[in-house]
Amino acid sequence: MESKNLPYSGAVDADGHVLESADLWEQYLEDKYKPRAMRIKRDENNLEYLEIDGKPSRRLRRGSLGFLGAMGQDFKASERSPERTYVVGAPFGSMDARERVSYLAHENLDMCILYPTLGLFWEWECEDPELTTAYCRAYNRYIVDFCSEGEGKLVPIAHLSLFDPEAAAEELERAVKSGAKGAFVGTFTMTAKSHGHPDHDVLWAKAQELGVPIGIHPTLEPPWAVASQRFKDIKGKNTWFHNVIARQGMQQAFYSLFEFAVFDKFPELKIVVLEAGGGWIASALDRMDGAYESVLGRSMPLKEKPSFYFKRQCWISADPDETALPLIIDLVGDDKFFWASDYPHPDHSPEYISDLVALVEPLSERARKNLLGDTVKKVYNLD
Repeated sequence: MESKNLPYSGAVDADGHVLESADLWEQYLEDKYKPRAMRIKRDENNLEYLEIDGKPSRRLRRGSLGFLGAMGQDFKASERSPERTYVVGAPFGSMDARERVSYLAHENLDMCILYPTLGLFWEWECEDPELTTAYCRAYNRYIVDFCSEGEGKLVPIAHLSLFDPEAAAEELERAVKSGAKGAFVGTFTMTAKSHGHPDHDVLWAKAQELGVPIGIHPTLEPPWAVASQRFKDIKGKNTWFHNVIARQGMQQAFYSLFEFAVFDKFPELKIVVLEAGGGWIASALDRMDGAYESVLGRSMPLKEKPSFYFKRQCWISADPDETALPLIIDLVGDDKFFWASDYPHPDHSPEYISDLVALVEPLSERARKNLLGDTVKKVYNLD
């Protein structure tokens, strides 16, 4: 393990990831669905691909699974090969709970809130809402079991789909009773209804009743929902451009909650925006409030300005390398932000501990403690 240690106590990584067991869905699905389990297979060139409901994935194919845990690695120096497998490419702590606890101790972190990896890719390729819910349920059972070996330092978060909101609400209650501390939904819906649409109120009501937060986390999106596909010269490519603007999915899902007055209907609902960076929220609140107070605001049913609801019941996860964040924290509120590593995913820097130290250095003691761990512990009831 690389030498890095946070010189502050009480820190919580608000968004780390596991590389799920390759046989997760074969092990955790109910017998009825096991013939349709997701599986890792090999193609005619002996390269791995993910099979979803009996069909090869359109994205996780041609040996790409071996790079899902490649944080800090040089892709140009690594070619896809039969030897570069999903399991071989998994770094320390990504597939073993005890290893992850050891990794946290090495970094001097109290806890890590865990999200999936394969679970962020498959949802747009599953067109059966019943099977979608079953896939989520299987992962949720797995992650609770995984975290049970984490000495209280690994926090399980349930995966939910808005494909069937009633089923999602039922699964949230089951998952929370089994040990999950919250849940997340992706950035799109298979029905193309926004997250704020009244059809989804059943889930928001259940989350409010249970007192657990719901995160909006990036997931692979269907082509019709991807913002980067509007330009013909970039369409279909997995490029730097796509990664930079991927936050638009989280932002649009988040904005729709205001459009449909979700926070008026559910004043104790807790919403967390994940892996979209944090610096944009200050200008977003200004723009939302400005539009609300203009003639355009007449179309909105909100009783208060959007910033009122954000301060009351929303939080956002920031990247440790956001150099402007101390100013944003001071402007928006020092109890509104988390930090996250995204370990071990390849689209973020492996230098997150060093970046985090530099980030919190100019903060007041209260702001530093809040950002490092106090706020996320309160939101997720981890105390």
